[in-house]
Amino acid sequence: MSPPNPSERAFTQTSDPRDGNVSTIVVHDYYGNDVPPHPGQGWTRFVCVSDTHSKTFPLPEGDVLIHAGDLCSWGSVKQLQVTMDWLVSLPHPKKIVIAGNHDLCLDETRVNARGFQYSSVTRNDVAKARSMMKNRAARAAGLHYLEHESMELKTGDKTWKVYGSPSAPRYMPGSFQYEDRAGAEGKGIPTFFKIYTHSGLNVGFEAIYKCVPRDTEILLTHTPPYGILDRASRGTHAGCQTLSTTLEELGQCRMHVFGHIHEAHGAIIHEGGGRVSVNAAMAGGYGQAVIVDLKHITNIM
Repeated sequence: MSPPNPSERAFTQTSDPRDGNVSTIVVHDYYGNDVPPHPGQGWTRFVCVSDTHSKTFPLPEGDVLIHAGDLCSWGSVKQLQVTMDWLVSLPHPKKIVIAGNHDLCLDETRVNARGFQYSSVTRNDVAKARSMMKNRAARAAGLHYLEHESMELKTGDKTWKVYGSPSAPRYMPGSFQYEDRAGAEGKGIPTFFKIYTHSGLNVGFEAIYKCVPRDTEILLTHTPPYGILDRASRGTHAGCQTLSTTLEELGQCRMHVFGHIHEAHGAIIHEGGGRVSVNAAMAGGYGQAVIVDLKHITNIM
């Protein structure tokens, strides 16, 4: 699959009745070498990527860089170091990063689970990798690593409420995975894939998304929701139905960024203009980093 020519998908914009029906979201998904200008004061430019798999890419500048997981090719500390060196070198003043199913060295429970195909990651590797995500260099570069965590991010006169989760339904061995009730039905997946541990707690897949604060404005997950930019190469939907249900409850969410399904790269502004969904996967050459400009809205109900 080849991405559209820049002239075919230069940008999409929409209006939002919460801000007087003026344009509040502008998406630039295929722009070639002609990076559009920043819309100016009162807007935040997000540059969204995912699934870089230890490769580096030229990226446009922006206020916030978002990486929605799969930092590594196959989960080694060495591969993670390549990506982190790249991320901290980028000029974006603020960066938000989550892990994905390929980032084995970041999953504390991965070294305890039996049945994984990948056995080279040690406890020491996990300690090194997790330290790398929050060390002095990362902090100096404005990088924030989120793992089932929320944060507030200030850009100009706006403070964004952000939440990040690395979770994804289990289709093959990997990290941060769970058994989605609908997607795993009848597949005979062993019970140890049904839950995994984070922060010392056993968490089922439904509880993972119950942790998302209902006032979240920017949501990062590695998996897509079911039916939104999640169609795999065989034509099947590979997103999570539980996440789809959660999104129905996030009335203030302006942007949802994910990846995982490389061939579904793109962006959709939903009916009503209040939210944009972005599959920012970079692997496979399906598209560029997605630029999303969000207007600062102060009168959300």
